[in-house]
Amino acid sequence: MKDTIEIQVRPYHVDLFRHVNNARYLEFLEEARWSFWESFSGFSALADRGWTFMVVRIEINYRLGAEAFQVLSVRTELEGLGERSGRLRQVITLKGTGDVVADAEVVFVVVNGATGKALPMSEVGPAVFGDRAAGIGRA
Repeated sequence: MKDTIEIQVRPYHVDLFRHVNNARYLEFLEEARWSFWESFSGFSALADRGWTFMVVRIEINYRLGAEAFQVLSVRTELEGLGERSGRLRQVITLKGTGDVVADAEVVFVVVNGATGKALPMSEVGPAVFGDRAAGIGRA
């Protein structure tokens, strides 16, 4: 399962060194994760059951500084489902060149809103991802 969005780098995204500040990349990744979940009605499937998606870890590698007015492509892909967590891979590239600006591994859980406990992915996978998660590896 994959989704890709484009983000126009605005002047307010850059710092005094004229490149995107590291914290902004986390915002770009979050925007792309929202698009990923919306692309297959994932948020609706969660909300209908009283469940919530939560990021528990992000490991990000900064590879190249992006500058104002560049266009970035942000790809989000479901890489694996473990016992109680899942793993997304996100890659930010410069549109046109494909040069990697940053990449990240994101670990998430789905929490039962009533109990506050992470749910087993064996329950979440079929309910939220359906057949789209077929062939996805283990997290």
